[in-house]
Amino acid sequence: MWSKIYKTIVLFTLLWSVHPMFAQENLDDVLSNGIKTVVIDPGHGGKDPGCHGGITNEKTVVLAIGLKLGEYIKSKYPHIKVIYTRDSDKFIELDHRAKIANENHADVFISIHANAAGSAAYGTETYVLGLHRTESQQQVAERENSTILFEDNSEEKYKDFELTPDAIIARQLQLSVFLNQSINLASKIQAQFRAIDRRDRGVKQAGFLVLYKTTMPSVLIETGFLTNSSEEKFLHNPVNQIKMANVIFKAFQEYVAEIEGVNTLVENGAGFEASIKEIKESDEEEQIVFKEEKDNVYFKIQVETSRVPLSVNHKRFNNIAVKEYKQDGLYKYTAGLFENDFDAANAYKQEMQNIGFKHAFVVGFVNGQRIPIAEAIKLAKK
Repeated sequence: MWSKIYKTIVLFTLLWSVHPMFAQENLDDVLSNGIKTVVIDPGHGGKDPGCHGGITNEKTVVLAIGLKLGEYIKSKYPHIKVIYTRDSDKFIELDHRAKIANENHADVFISIHANAAGSAAYGTETYVLGLHRTESQQQVAERENSTILFEDNSEEKYKDFELTPDAIIARQLQLSVFLNQSINLASKIQAQFRAIDRRDRGVKQAGFLVLYKTTMPSVLIETGFLTNSSEEKFLHNPVNQIKMANVIFKAFQEYVAEIEGVNTLVENGAGFEASIKEIKESDEEEQIVFKEEKDNVYFKIQVETSRVPLSVNHKRFNNIAVKEYKQDGLYKYTAGLFENDFDAANAYKQEMQNIGFKHAFVVGFVNGQRIPIAEAIKLAKK
């Protein structure tokens, strides 16, 4: 017991003695000079789709929100440099995301994600680095940290890296000068979510690798649950993506004003109303669909077969978003879209069975054509 206590004390002492001066100077610069650089981190990307819903995935939703947030910041604050960890559908390793922020001496790091849990879970939550207090918080962190599984040579790269409670506490002490600022920004974000009637799940703490490695006030936003069909439809809608970016931007305005000690008018992002009006007039929210890339494998869950065509709004589909394809003279209907991810599709199949589609099963597609499921699984593994 005493050995463990001793090692913990030594670990705290070493971390505290090496870096706190740098961290304090960094914070002093921000408090005296204001916000100069913000890094926006849309989670996942490329070969890592993040979590799935029935009609979209995490990497797609959060990129749209992140890019719009950056546009708003650039427009109102031309003196603030906005850097994206990714601005397209590409895979960026977790430690490189933190490196981008650290090397550019960012004053704020905002990581944007979407959540996954049971089909009844809903709402927004914003995280700062810390110890999880519930199993669900731990699961969120583990899911977001699982991005490292997509990285090359990840086992070797992270072999000595552990997000143990002792390590997280030590890192909190090391970066304690930033924690209050992180919580402050997180609280403002959650308050703004409440203003548009999003359920506020609170400001929470957990061991996110990307937050662990950043050396500035940092937050990780979970914008909603793609595993909840209502929330997925909300986040898939480009109007709501703009609204989510806008309220994060409002919180950012409040944060900047507080840091710089000035009064400011918290306003909508530039072009906010016009963008929404344009989308609504063109009915684009109904036209935007997840794009299936050439030669990629996609798994879907077949929920219904009919000799005659059915409306996708038919009561038989229980308000689940479905797509139709025709095969062997029959009309077949699928829910969900999982790129190269049979396990996620299989889990979604179970959800479909639980809500009444007793005979639901997984099917595989390449270039719009259904292929044998064994072949699809084999191709996906490549």
